[in-house]
Amino acid sequence: MLLFSKMQGTGNDFIIINCLNQFFNYNLNILSKFLCNRNFGIGADGVIYIFQSSIADYKMRIFNSDGSEAEMCGNGIRCLGKYLYEKNITLKTELKIETLAGIKDIELNFQNKSVFGVRVKMGKPIFDSEKIPVFLPKTVQNSEPCEVSIKLDNTEYKFSLVSIGNPHAVCFVKDLNKINIFKFGPKVENYKYFPTKTNVEFVQIIDRNNIKIKVWERGAGNTISCGTGACASVACGVKHDFIDKNVTAILDGGKLHINYIDHIFMSGPAEFVFEGRIDL
Repeated sequence: MLLFSKMQGTGNDFIIINCLNQFFNYNLNILSKFLCNRNFGIGADGVIYIFQSSIADYKMRIFNSDGSEAEMCGNGIRCLGKYLYEKNITLKTELKIETLAGIKDIELNFQNKSVFGVRVKMGKPIFDSEKIPVFLPKTVQNSEPCEVSIKLDNTEYKFSLVSIGNPHAVCFVKDLNKINIFKFGPKVENYKYFPTKTNVEFVQIIDRNNIKIKVWERGAGNTISCGTGACASVACGVKHDFIDKNVTAILDGGKLHINYIDHIFMSGPAEFVFEGRIDL
């Protein structure tokens, strides 16, 4: 029997498993794929496991619905912050969380003594092709920002490439309604230049402070929100001077506020959905 909490951040939903005080002897890849199954399991975009950390307050491991482990998850880490405080695991309102993408600083925001939202210091975007990582033809290896053109339905789409601790390919388009994310998403995710696959964002600029995004997440498919995807979109938009550095990212599941100075800061909500137990 496994106890769990179900949480969501702008519609990106997660199963939270507390491993702080128990020996957890499961294959996390297999377990996560089972738990995320919306027909036979609990159902979610991913599973977050909380562990003790020797270098931060806590350690987060995030697994996608296909069982693969991700380096970082922006919506997920906000849910984790709310979980830790409201489950009385910590009294801190500012926390350091260890992830595969490094230590992330989070700050809890309150409304009526409950955690309403969380601000996350996401770090600096990485545009170096080797560190994203991406393998590009020699003709475009030294481009700045790092870009690649991919043909989809006989049309060339230009993608800006960046890492927010995990890889992203961002494409700016005039009309999101003309983008078939279910057709284009998996093609770009698995494109030959991306050795560890990539997350995919199609972005429509409303004005210099507002953008709309459709997301195809590596290992999870189409989700209605992606925190790192919103950060990647803003980083690339600023790099091209399409947008300003204080932006509202509008996703199908809600809004995230991104501030890009030197580091990227992401703010957004986190909510409990339900709790339960599942027999394994």
